[in-house]
Formats: sequence, C-alpha cells, structure tokens
Amino acid sequence: MVALGKRLLVEGAGTAWVVFIGCGSIVLNIGAVQQGYSVLEASLAFGLALAAAHYTLGRISGGHFNPAVTVGFAVAQRFPVRDLLPYIAAHILGAIAGAALLAYVASGRPGFELAASEFGANGFGDHSPGDYQFHSALVVELVLSFAFVMVSLMTGCRRSLKSVAPLLNGACLMLAYLVSIPVTNGSINPARSTGQALFVGDWALDQLWLFWAAPMLGGVAAGVMFSFCWGKSARQATELVRNPGEAA
Repeated sequence: MVALGKRLLVEGAGTAWVVFIGCGSIVLNIGAVQQGYSVLEASLAFGLALAAAHYTLGRISGGHFNPAVTVGFAVAQRFPVRDLLPYIAAHILGAIAGAALLAYVASGRPGFELAASEFGANGFGDHSPGDYQFHSALVVELVLSFAFVMVSLMTGCRRSLKSVAPLLNGACLMLAYLVSIPVTNGSINPARSTGQALFVGDWALDQLWLFWAAPMLGGVAAGVMFSFCWGKSARQATELVRNPGEAA
C-alpha cells in the first residue's frame, strides 16, 4: 500500500491536470462559442486528459481525480472510508491549482478580464451556455454522474479490462461532456466546478451547490447499485485494478 501522503499528492496533481486541460480548451480558445466543434473539442480534452492521468498515475492512487468517484467507491465498499475526506480535499486543492495556472496563462491575452469572463465555470439559467434552467441542469448532472461513476466501478473491478480501463473511463467522460457542456458547461466533478467558481466568484459561487449535490448524489447512487448488484461477485472474482496504492 502506497503511503497516503503520496496518494494524495498524485490525486491532486491528476485533478489539476484534468482541470487545466479540460477547462483550458474552453477558456483559451478565443473563438469558442459553445456550439459545434468547440463542444467536441472540450469534451475530447476532458476525456483524453483523464485517460492520460489514469495511465500515468492510476496505479499509485487509484486514479479517482473526482470526489464523486471517491464517494461512489466508498459506498460500494471499494475504498476505505477513513481516506474519503483526505482524497476529496486533495481533489479540491488540485482543481484550484489547475484553475490558478489556467488563470495565469489566460491573463497573457490582451483584453482578458477574469471578472468579466465565465472562465469555464458551471451554471444554469442565465449562466447556462444554452440557457437551460435549474431542473435540466439537475437531471443532466445527476444522471451523467451516476453513469460515469458506474462505469468507473465496473472497469475498476474487472482484471480483463485493466489495460483499457483508462480509455473506457475517458471515453465515458467525453460522452458525458458532449451532453452536459451545452446545458451546464459540464461538471460531473465537484472539484472541477469549485476551482473555476472560486476564481469567477459571484454567481458561480451561488450556483456551486448544485454541482456538488448532483454529482455526489449520482456517485452515491452508483455505489449503492454496484454494491447491490455486483458487490459480492466482484469481491470474489478479482482484486481491484483501481484499489488505491496497489500496483498492477
């Protein structure tokens, strides 16, 4: 078992990477209007960033990079509850670091004003890219978070999928963002939402609660369903590929 401190550092670094690459594909593209190719571009960026982080860092920490995933694994009894809060804290700090790096890079563009920019923050109503209201944002974030965490759990307990699990998780995240970016700018990850909201402030902080509540509820629901339907057989079948600290 790798020491907790090392695992937390890896989780924070992986989260920072995903936030910087994914949100950077939105913020740094000066021609980005959340339609057509820009949605595909941002979705690919998030998915590929996650896959790369999984391949390089997942063996050390389990490769969660998302509080909703950690909660889902804990509820499914695939992750020690004692490490739950430290992992979530590492995710938040990593997301803030990624957002800070992105803000520094974006400030190099003439005319860029952080206060006047939505900076890839998540929102609904007037702050939704497509003007989608609260109920639409809630359903999209809840359902897609549930699906993403469920895929993470399913790939995490099948040894036969070890070599392709990062690609499957990345592909699932990409699909989730293809649907959610026009609605909420795509969260599925409370830490990702927190990092951007802290820099935007104002409305982004007011609406941030939804982007914690919906993904976390989705993660809990996925953990409960996985434990009920496959928990016993998965425990008997094989060791977890994404058990934190275990080498493959």
